[in-house]
Amino acid sequence: MLGRIFTEQFAFSAGDSVVVIGMGRFGGAVAQSLMRLGHDVMGIDHKEDLVQFWGDRLTHAVQADSTNENTMLQLGVADFSHAIVAIGSDLAASLMTLMVLTELGIKDIWVKAMSPEHGQIAQRIGAHHVIYPEADMGERVAHLITGRMMDFIEFEDGFAIAKINAPADTHNQTLAEAHVRSRHGVTIVGVKRPNEDFQHALPETRILPADVLIVSGPTRKIELFASGAGRRKGR
Repeated sequence: MLGRIFTEQFAFSAGDSVVVIGMGRFGGAVAQSLMRLGHDVMGIDHKEDLVQFWGDRLTHAVQADSTNENTMLQLGVADFSHAIVAIGSDLAASLMTLMVLTELGIKDIWVKAMSPEHGQIAQRIGAHHVIYPEADMGERVAHLITGRMMDFIEFEDGFAIAKINAPADTHNQTLAEAHVRSRHGVTIVGVKRPNEDFQHALPETRILPADVLIVSGPTRKIELFASGAGRRKGR
């Protein structure tokens, strides 16, 4: 799941090389997911036990000091397309590692932030993307628990993609007839019907009560559409 967020949410091309720095629970999960999706992954951590654990699970796993620019240069980190700083317990090490990656000219740097302040500093130093795993997962789980959405991914600009059950006011109508985009401000991207293949949504696609919809749009509008609170608008 974590690896898919990187590859689908942003421009990770097939086969891109990724260096993940900090092989704790979050970094390890990301690295493993990226491997499954076909990426070459180097994992770096200063702890020997973590490097040994990941040694035969990743393309490379190296015990090294990620805050040392010469060390990172010797490891060939400058040649990687993407870097993910997943250090979660040492603010200074996280930021110093980010500074090294910036000096090495990495064009796509992600940083796991432990707080909003950490994230703000990281962006000022040169992070291209800041991740708040605990907050993001909490938001996702809240949507799943309430039953409004079957799955939910929110981008950093307030845009989201969700998998939801077809709301009642769309049943037995084509997308053209339901006017979902004009009435609710969201776009139905695709439809999955029980025992049938996924189909991309077209104006003539008819929505049935048992359908599952893939919807994109502003987060709040998707929430309203999924909950039914937006159905009164325009009626």
